[in-house]
Amino acid sequence: MASHRDLPAGLVTQFFQNTGSSSFTEFVGSYAPELLPHRDTALATPIGDQVPHATTIVAATFDGGVIMAGDRRATSGNIISQRDVEKVFRADDYSCMGIAGTASTGIEMARLYRVELEHYEKMEGRTLSVAGKANRLATMIRGNLGMAMQGLVVVPLFAAYDPDKNEGRIFSYDVAGGPYERERFDCIGSGSIFARGSLKKLYRDEASADDMTMTLIQALYDAADDDSATGGPDVTRKIWPIVSVIDADGYRRLSNEQVAEYVDQMLEARLISPDGPIAPLR
Repeated sequence: MASHRDLPAGLVTQFFQNTGSSSFTEFVGSYAPELLPHRDTALATPIGDQVPHATTIVAATFDGGVIMAGDRRATSGNIISQRDVEKVFRADDYSCMGIAGTASTGIEMARLYRVELEHYEKMEGRTLSVAGKANRLATMIRGNLGMAMQGLVVVPLFAAYDPDKNEGRIFSYDVAGGPYERERFDCIGSGSIFARGSLKKLYRDEASADDMTMTLIQALYDAADDDSATGGPDVTRKIWPIVSVIDADGYRRLSNEQVAEYVDQMLEARLISPDGPIAPLR
């Protein structure tokens, strides 16, 4: 039986335009599965800490949107394997995802997920709802379960602006892909326990984007202060956290100069109060 590659040019064009599915990964899986990452290949031995791992991602909603920030360090066991790794990625005009776990697998997943959303929009003529985007990402995480059981774990954090509600929304996942919507803020990665404590102390409802950006910078610094796998701002090398803001105007990533201003303010205050701002009891 002839394959799709053997069809006349006209029929090939029709095939690509009428795939029967709005999912890019399902389409490629049926037409050219060798082009997709192999998730069912058994490893001789679990490799775990032998590959670089991304660490801490934080996200929080503000009045009219959501902000996600990530540190820049990747580790292999007790070794710093990269100081300026990218961990927060634009998914589409109104959403982004951050990765923790196996860095290479996470970056690959982020790139494929972006194509998945673009493919859906081209095929259907509209964008997915926020819940639909979260569920599509869950499916991709579930597809990596076999590799996760062998040590190549990647668990993302997803954030999006919902135009129907005029607010930001945050979704976290487990290793099997279950999506869980989080209220106000959430964190993933090795430093998440310390970042979460900082956010519980500093988060304020109805905060502005500017105030919430500083809150996330403080949370990442607190995580780096107690977790060796989380990198703090590197002033000497001018390596700053990645900060992405999503609101009614869409996705935008703050420039290094903008983030540096927040970091400078934070570090100046920490010279007086090393443990950071103190939350009021009332």
